Amino acid sequence: MEKNSGAGLTRLRNAFGWSMAGLKAAFQHEKAFQQELGLCLILAPLALWLGNTGVEKALLLGSLLLVLIVEIINSAIEAVVDRFGNEHHILSGRAKDMGSAAVFLALANVALTWLLVLFF
Repeated sequence: MEKNSGAGLTRLRNAFGWSMAGLKAAFQHEKAFQQELGLCLILAPLALWLGNTGVEKALLLGSLLLVLIVEIINSAIEAVVDRFGNEHHILSGRAKDMGSAAVFLALANVALTWLLVLFF
């Protein structure tokens, strides 16, 4: 499907709609995204409560949002790879493994950020 982006406010409205469709798809079809979103919904209020400054709150919340962003990109990579077939190919496996590694690093970033902000 071709997406004519239009101009000005039409382009912004269209882009917003496609973004919402992407979020809906991630929520409906990706179990990992659902789990990470649940974690964010629990930790986000804690971040606002535990952060002493605006910068601390931004770091705590930003690290959580980064996990969701990376998970959506990982899911998009997996969808594209799966679109072209389920037969094993070294590059397909590498792409999926690298997407998974990115999510792992984003989660490690949450742990490190929260540790440093809250205890040091």
